[in-house]
Amino acid sequence: MRVVFNSFGGRYSDNPRALHEALVASGRDVDAVWLARPELRGDFPADVHTVETWGPDARAAVESADVIVSNDGLSHEWDKSPTTTYLQTWHGTPLKRLHRDARWAPEGRLEMVMRDISRWDHLLSPNVVSTPHLRSAFGFSGPVHETGYPRNDVLSAPDRELRRARVRAALGIADGVRAVLYAPTWRDDLVLSHDGPSYDFPVDLSDLARALGPDHVLLVRLHAMVADRLAVHGSAPLLDVSRHPDVSDLYLAADVLVTDYSSTMFDFAVTGKPVLNFTYDLEHYRDDLRGFYFDLAETAPAPLLTTAEELLAALAALARDPWEPTERYTRFQDTFCSLEDGHATERVLELFFPADPPGPTGAAPTHDGKRR
Repeated sequence: MRVVFNSFGGRYSDNPRALHEALVASGRDVDAVWLARPELRGDFPADVHTVETWGPDARAAVESADVIVSNDGLSHEWDKSPTTTYLQTWHGTPLKRLHRDARWAPEGRLEMVMRDISRWDHLLSPNVVSTPHLRSAFGFSGPVHETGYPRNDVLSAPDRELRRARVRAALGIADGVRAVLYAPTWRDDLVLSHDGPSYDFPVDLSDLARALGPDHVLLVRLHAMVADRLAVHGSAPLLDVSRHPDVSDLYLAADVLVTDYSSTMFDFAVTGKPVLNFTYDLEHYRDDLRGFYFDLAETAPAPLLTTAEELLAALAALARDPWEPTERYTRFQDTFCSLEDGHATERVLELFFPADPPGPTGAAPTHDGKRR
């Protein structure tokens, strides 16, 4: 069976990576091919077969695939075989409105996205709450499988503490140093404009890192759309981890997450560690750019912070006082993380790569509760 993997247009990451590594570990007979950006081939294991994302070999690969596993859109210059199964894993829990539901999008973008969606056969959903939003955003009427996200299994794996120690050592974070991961999302008007992509930082990151003190390190993870907008040289207390190949490693290494409207908040909550939402441009993002599927102020795992002073005070309080999950944090976990139990990858493999085919797998319910 030939399986072609794509993550964010050529990275070795996310749900496709988790599924690929599990397939290899299971010993299933799979001919795996990855789409890879040339400048990122070094992030792929040496024994992984790659083809250049936008090259002719990539088109040949997807057109000959038995299964395509992707967390994002694929190039439109290819013809899907009627025998190919296209599994769209997607890459986030929707807070911000997506595609058809977004308040704003540049001309032609929606049509381009819908061409790819028309090829999808199956879609993964991280939880029951997200399923109707994903259906609405993509206009997708095929099976939606509520499995949780395979990429998050490592966050509750038995070796997570060993992995945390290994990642922190690789990043140069000493024992006893508190790691703050700042992972904001991108702004459509700054990335998709004629002058984009760009990102406007709401605070001076160097000043913030210094204000946190010598017992802290600030890890900055920009979205892939704007990952090259940050120029940080040197070492702690400020580290640019935007190009780190696996954000799950950073979740394990960090002690607290600072984000805004990014789906990182849902993934990080699996760890049971504190999340702060720094929503300095809430009205603009909510009312003009994207809109939300639910009221963030009511649903967020902690009260929203709108100024740099509030953010610094909240971080100082977390460093000073012992933290226990609040009722609203636990409610957030119950709502969005119920399927992030460390077994999402198993459920997806049972659905699409059963060890003993054929026959029903019964791995995960679709949106209507039926098993397919």
